[in-house]
Amino acid sequence: MGAQESNGQERGTARRTLLSAAVLGAGGAALGLPGTASADERHGGGYRSLPRPTVIGHRGASGYRPEHTFGSYQLALDLGADVVEAGDLVPTRDGHLVCRHEPEIGGTTDVAAHPEFAGRKTTKTLDGVPTTGWFTEDFTLAELKTLRAVERIPANRPHNTLYDGRWEIPTFEEVLRWQDEQTRKRGKQVWIYPETKHPTYFRALGLGLEERVAKLLRKYGKDRKDSPVILQSFEPSSIQRLDKLVGNPLVVLLSAANTRPWDFVAAGDPRTVADLVTPAGLEWIASYAQGIGPTLDLVIPKDAAGNLTTATTLVADAHRAGLILHPYTMRNENPFLPANFRKGTAVDAYGDPFGAFKAYFETGIDGVFSDNADTAVLARADFLMR
Repeated sequence: MGAQESNGQERGTARRTLLSAAVLGAGGAALGLPGTASADERHGGGYRSLPRPTVIGHRGASGYRPEHTFGSYQLALDLGADVVEAGDLVPTRDGHLVCRHEPEIGGTTDVAAHPEFAGRKTTKTLDGVPTTGWFTEDFTLAELKTLRAVERIPANRPHNTLYDGRWEIPTFEEVLRWQDEQTRKRGKQVWIYPETKHPTYFRALGLGLEERVAKLLRKYGKDRKDSPVILQSFEPSSIQRLDKLVGNPLVVLLSAANTRPWDFVAAGDPRTVADLVTPAGLEWIASYAQGIGPTLDLVIPKDAAGNLTTATTLVADAHRAGLILHPYTMRNENPFLPANFRKGTAVDAYGDPFGAFKAYFETGIDGVFSDNADTAVLARADFLMR
């Protein structure tokens, strides 16, 4: 933190200059991002007109409502999110796309309380990990619509359990219609940021995600380079497949440096995330995508005690490759914050997220996923006023 604090004023001034150019729609050239023009010719530059740093409502406003519900999505917009992550896309047995964090729904719905589905509980291997529960691919859409969403992490968010059972599981098609409705009601374009979840796993089951996503985007006229839909995935091959199917801006999500995307594991590709965040790896990503969504630890690592250390060169390296960066995930509660921004020990208590936002914004990231859009919006205002 010391180096970031000592250089904060200089960095803040420089960052505001870049932000002003971005908000005015100056595009990649003003931001000094070589290669941006050719990439945007294929996948549009509309996303570059979003406010910077962009506030992305992570699974909606999941700090306040059960995630991936219309209650959560709606609140994210009300709290000022520029983009809503609606949603994490997984298929039903009959081929519909629904919005759940994972295909296993025991932790995010009331399925365990439905005796008619008790026999559906099973153990599957999901991306190499034995997982026990109920899976969307074993249910028809009609069956899933009888369930209701519940809070995924009630120990950290006990107040969110007030809303357990209030909302059903949304389909991606319903989200696309909701986006149009909200755009009309609010008088400004609403953006969404869906993710293909476990695409290799589902392709092996005959439930390929990318073609289904592309078909729905085409149906609603949202498959073009200027469409307000950013697509993301942890599997680079899913983004490469989408690159051939739609014109939307595309983002590769990146987990911990020592991990491998599951499609790499399945294909025998030895590369790790550490290889992908090198200049050469970022150039490879830029050949088919417009951005990366790294875990925050790839932007500023933590020490053994969980405190922030010194920022890596990832932001500068990605920008040189013409990529935007939308790291994940900022949350207000103590367990999710760097140790030096926690207050007390209560797992459901808020720490100092404003301090953490400041540290991450100073690195030059283009946006951030946050469970608490209102906190992120205020933190951005503080940052831009410096």
